[in-house]
Amino acid sequence: MTQFLNRGYIDTYRYFYPDTKDVYSWWSYMFKSREKNIGWRIDYFVVSEDIKSKIREAKIHPEVFGSDHCPVEIEIDL
Repeated sequence: MTQFLNRGYIDTYRYFYPDTKDVYSWWSYMFKSREKNIGWRIDYFVVSEDIKSKIREAKIHPEVFGSDHCPVEIEIDL
């Protein structure tokens, strides 16, 4: 992922929230990981530099249950 981002692509969530910590999109079913918020951020929206100005918002929704992943969202201008 680091190499990908170093080639000029933008992690939309980090673009808006560069200093936010402990926000994940996936938790193991083992050891009550989600309850303890021990997870990983493995779901991304990544855009090229020329689309960056069209991004309005990026969100991760850890409050949504039903899977070991939670939804990730972006809003863009068309």
